[in-house]
Amino acid sequence: MIFTKAQDVISYLYSLPKFHAKGDLSFIRRVLEELDNPQDKVKMLHVTGTNGKGSTSYYLSNLLQKAGQKTGLFVSPYVFAFGERIQLNGQNISDPDLVATANQIEQVLQKIRQTDPDFGLVTFEYEAVMAFTYFAKTKCDYAVIEVGIGGTHDSTNVINPEVSVITTIGLDHEKIIGPTIQDIAREKSGIIKYQRPIVLGNVPQSVLPIIKEKAEQEQVPVYQLGQDFMVKSALQTSYRDASRTLTFAIRPEVEGYDLAVAIRAFSTLNLPLSDEKIEEAINHTVIPGRYQILQEQPLIILDGAHNIQAMQNLLNFVHEQQARRRGKVRVLITMMKDKDLAEVFSLFQASDQVELTTIAYPRAAKKADFPSAVQAKYPYYASWQTAFTQLKQDSQPNDILLVTGSFYLVGEVLQLEATNASSRH
Repeated sequence: MIFTKAQDVISYLYSLPKFHAKGDLSFIRRVLEELDNPQDKVKMLHVTGTNGKGSTSYYLSNLLQKAGQKTGLFVSPYVFAFGERIQLNGQNISDPDLVATANQIEQVLQKIRQTDPDFGLVTFEYEAVMAFTYFAKTKCDYAVIEVGIGGTHDSTNVINPEVSVITTIGLDHEKIIGPTIQDIAREKSGIIKYQRPIVLGNVPQSVLPIIKEKAEQEQVPVYQLGQDFMVKSALQTSYRDASRTLTFAIRPEVEGYDLAVAIRAFSTLNLPLSDEKIEEAINHTVIPGRYQILQEQPLIILDGAHNIQAMQNLLNFVHEQQARRRGKVRVLITMMKDKDLAEVFSLFQASDQVELTTIAYPRAAKKADFPSAVQAKYPYYASWQTAFTQLKQDSQPNDILLVTGSFYLVGEVLQLEATNASSRH
């Protein structure tokens, strides 16, 4: 197969299976070997965690760029366009580069299929191979690699990073890497590599021994939030470790954890960068669809929170803002049907006006996919556009309108607002 258009590549990727029958890394390793192991030609930073890994990856990418390094970034999911998944110095991979990289991989797959006709990659493996190939081809100095799911068995776990990061550990993807939080911690600790430092964010005490044991086996230095470096969010966000104290614009507590972890991980690389430049890099980082404020009056917040831990953190932040503004909280939410739907809805307050919706995406929950108690409690709108527009019109200047549950819904709302803004001009 030869691709000629980026959209053909993207459609093909999403037609591939999501998982192999056996969950090992033999498939991706075989393809990378044929490509002369591009993942070994760039210095990598590896980031996992139940929440915060995307934000941490963006902060790290900006710090590296600020230090004058040619920087790759591999993240998921995307909010606006598929090209966000693979970035170079903050710019999405171009359509021609996407096509050229996919064609390079197709050549290798055809070669393998001459002796192994049934051989293939699943979607995320293919994307990871494209990222590694592109970063090597463009001669990146560093690349920040966000794990897809877990750690040990994730397709990205073929790299030997300069530093590994575990941002948080909570319940998500229990069917794949669970069922318990201990199982999840073991899986995530799989990114710890021999004598390569590990930076830990807000990791629960109950699973710290699992991480520490793995770190000891691999003889790695451990840098732990709250012990080796600190962050505080009061009137401003402040970071402190043994060698520096930094201050940033105020942000939600969990974003404070993410930026702190990113700064500590960056520090392990010993790249020269002044405190002032570090503050600049962090303050200028925009993370699409994460605590993204669309406007102030009413306060419209977009966040792709899609598991219990992320939703709890987000709603804590929203209700703190509500207490200051003394307005009403309105929420537009859809989720993927394979998520912990009932548990997430138990986190809303009785006074929150919650509306359910859906989007044109195969995994998105429709009305019947929501638990019956949720369906009985909250109205459902098949058109998210209608629901969002009405909620926005109903909101008073001191109210808060939250769009959440899925990065895909957040992306749709951002597109709608961008279209409306351009039509007004």
